[in-house]
Amino acid sequence: MAQQRGVNSLQFNQDQSCFCCAMETGVRIYNVEPLMEKGHLDHEQVGSVALCSMLHRSNLLAIVGGGSNPKFSEISVSVCLSTVLIWDDARETRDSKEKLVLEFTFTKPVLSVRMRHDKIIIVLKNRIYVYSFPDNPTKLFEFDTRDNPKGLCDLCPSLEKQLLVFPGHKCGSLQLVDLSNTKPGTSSAPFTINAHQSEIACVALNQQGSVAASASRKGTLIRLFDTQTRDKLVELRRGTDPATLYCINFSHDSSFLCASSDKGTVHIFALKDTRLNRRSALARVGKVGPVIGQYVDSQWSLASFTVPAECACICAFGKNTSKNVNSVIALCVDGTFHKYVFTPDGNCNREAFDVYLDICDDDDF
Repeated sequence: MAQQRGVNSLQFNQDQSCFCCAMETGVRIYNVEPLMEKGHLDHEQVGSVALCSMLHRSNLLAIVGGGSNPKFSEISVSVCLSTVLIWDDARETRDSKEKLVLEFTFTKPVLSVRMRHDKIIIVLKNRIYVYSFPDNPTKLFEFDTRDNPKGLCDLCPSLEKQLLVFPGHKCGSLQLVDLSNTKPGTSSAPFTINAHQSEIACVALNQQGSVAASASRKGTLIRLFDTQTRDKLVELRRGTDPATLYCINFSHDSSFLCASSDKGTVHIFALKDTRLNRRSALARVGKVGPVIGQYVDSQWSLASFTVPAECACICAFGKNTSKNVNSVIALCVDGTFHKYVFTPDGNCNREAFDVYLDICDDDDF
């Protein structure tokens, strides 16, 4: 994620009610609605931070040092980048190191971290580790992957489904692993979905773990798959020009999907009633050739809005204000917060704009 204003990365928590901001100056935690800073860890406490991940709204944070001045790098910066530290803010102590209750160290840099109430997932370029968490962590599984430089993976937060998705060994494929049905210590073969012809660039699961969404590096199409049958459910067209997708997210009830890219546009698609999505005008013409036919049959977003194109951003759905009004939140690395409301007929209007980096809270996290 391109750095601006000292922001190294942004990540929502499991239900998108909060987000954490990993910065050159430490970590900042925000509530989404209403937007407010819930706490922060300053540079003296944690140094510069490359990645930060929250466990719901609890006192536990996973931190990976990085940036220009990581604090916990007495040996070397490379060791810091290869270590996940678990910070427990409930501990009553002024000594920062006493709040670091767990440590996971690897030989290669950590690219992403995902957590659920009973597990932590740590992603390296060619391997994914799964540990029990947070009490007495033990390694449950490890999965080899093809090159995964962005640390792509998603983890279902549902109590009923322990599903993990990540890029498969074959170019353009996804691997699905049900962690509840896989025996610890085994290398059970994950289910594979042949999702795209080029490399996977973005992947997401819905809250229930029943649907996986992915986009390739081309970034023109988003494909959705049933995680049980592995059947393709729908194909959504972001656009015709190649783009780098930053984020895909489902609404809480999986009625809608949003996606952000380096084009500076956040697209919103209908999933429950796909008739709401726009279609190409050519779809009314009739029979066309196979190549053009794929384009004509695509479903285009029902609504969209723009954010600064030069800023990487993540997006998620806000709280429903009424049955026919939904909202999408976009967070950009330049420190800006954008909230748009949309209706099923495609009307989309800005409801709020703020600069979250300028919002301060005097209390420590």
